[in-house]
Amino acid sequence: QVQLVESGGGLVQPGGSLRLSCAASGFTFSGVVMGWVRQGPGKDLEWVSGISSDGSVSRYAEPVKGRFTISRDNAKNTVYLQIDSLKPEDTAVYMCAKGRDRSVIGASPLHYDYWGQGTQVTLSS
Repeated sequence: QVQLVESGGGLVQPGGSLRLSCAASGFTFSGVVMGWVRQGPGKDLEWVSGISSDGSVSRYAEPVKGRFTISRDNAKNTVYLQIDSLKPEDTAVYMCAKGRDRSVIGASPLHYDYWGQGTQVTLSS
């Protein structure tokens, strides 16, 4: 079955950086778009970023453009999210998500059919 296991979250000072990882199994990883979604306290699920199956194309939500970088290693069945210049509003549970398509990078959680349990990112005061 599809499994997505995130790691790398933690407590970070504003302006700091983190690198999230997601190990995937149970499907042909290199054949689908992958993405990241997040859910902040009291907020709806929010799409953050997506990357095409071959890693050549990526998209970002406006609030994270220029600060987040998505990448993938198809040999390791792993997708990453580099988070820089963290802001308080980035506090959330971050989940990686399996896309429904090979190349269309949907900008909504509806374009993804599985996601993991998530990893918590919290900004310290």
